[in-house]
Amino acid sequence: MSKRLLLAAALVAARGFPQNAFAQDFEIVPVRGNIYMLAGAGANITLSVGKDGVFMVDTGAAPNADRVVAAIQRLSQELARVGKPILAESHGGSGTVLAAIQPPKPIRFIANTNSMPDHTGGNPRLAEAGRTFTGGNVSGEIANAGEGAAVLSHENTLQHLTDAKLPSKGLPTETYFGSVMKLSHFFNGEGIELVHAPNANGDGDSFVWFRGSDVISAGDLFDFTSYPRIDLAQGGSVQGVLAGLNRMVELAVPEFRSEGGTMIIPGHGRVGDLADLAYYRDMVTIIRDRIQDMIKRDMTLAQIKAAKPTEDWDPRYGSATGSWTTDMFVEAIYRSLTQKK
Repeated sequence: MSKRLLLAAALVAARGFPQNAFAQDFEIVPVRGNIYMLAGAGANITLSVGKDGVFMVDTGAAPNADRVVAAIQRLSQELARVGKPILAESHGGSGTVLAAIQPPKPIRFIANTNSMPDHTGGNPRLAEAGRTFTGGNVSGEIANAGEGAAVLSHENTLQHLTDAKLPSKGLPTETYFGSVMKLSHFFNGEGIELVHAPNANGDGDSFVWFRGSDVISAGDLFDFTSYPRIDLAQGGSVQGVLAGLNRMVELAVPEFRSEGGTMIIPGHGRVGDLADLAYYRDMVTIIRDRIQDMIKRDMTLAQIKAAKPTEDWDPRYGSATGSWTTDMFVEAIYRSLTQKK
């Protein structure tokens, strides 16, 4: 078993869950308080699970949606079992603790950090499996065609998902166009904000800040497995990526000497902290500065690629194959810096 799997198993065991409680090809890692990370379904999924139900950040890839629903239901039931045991009477005057059988908490909210299929592919199934909060003159659950979890995103993400012909039941139902969208009430005991990162990976990126737990779900702005994606066609830019990373750095508070404190859940890879986030930000800054300097010296794109401005970090983040290669990253920075405004 890998160190990552051992860590996940140890954390789950520490919470009192059976180590075989969840699908073996998923990892569910407790982060802090009500916050968990589900990995292995595509992009990382962030879960807030508590008395109010489930708040999700991203839904993974479409083929994994049914298993994600099952894993969330099992996690909710295990939390209810551990937190609320039933004391059965016995003839001896003492009691025997039995596992409480609780229905799983419903998925109430889904937040999308971007429009990429590995982040939003599960939207239709996960939204359909959820229930929307109602208020005012409406009581109970919404029992009509619109029933399901509320899906939150930036307005531009809704547009991109509509253009990609995502089924309507998976499209965002509540969007924002400014810098921040605040949930109108505490959920599972804390405030939650969607923060817009303009023109970063694209023009609709958000990261989600769980203010009480002090956890940030970063989406693809922060990726432990790759250089950040920059989709120029959707309005992405290296300057926007850096602005988004700097905004998260401003919000994060270390426990001691940049370690610990605010936990950062990346789009892919393990959970990090401010030290990891600052390292990633510095790496992107240095590569941007190198390419910018080469542009000032009238080097062509081919010459810049040949100079390997990313060489220091290629063993960790680089790739010569796949949907996002090192060459594509360098070219995206070059075109981002040279395109006419």
